[in-house]
Amino acid sequence: MTTRNNGERREGLDADIRRQFGTEATTRFLRTLPAFRTELDIPDRFKELLDRLDGIEGSLATGQRNQ
Repeated sequence: MTTRNNGERREGLDADIRRQFGTEATTRFLRTLPAFRTELDIPDRFKELLDRLDGIEGSLATGQRNQ
């Protein structure tokens, strides 16, 4: 194996993992786990920060798909 082949395989694996983590089935599963549940009684400041993070992640995902 050459270094180029290893790099290509790694990039392919990275893309596969990202794709699988982005599926609705994975998201639903993670929401069932206590560590990934959002607490309903968190302070407003943290809710605002989470909303901003969601917006940034959404815009990045949209931007990557458009390229």
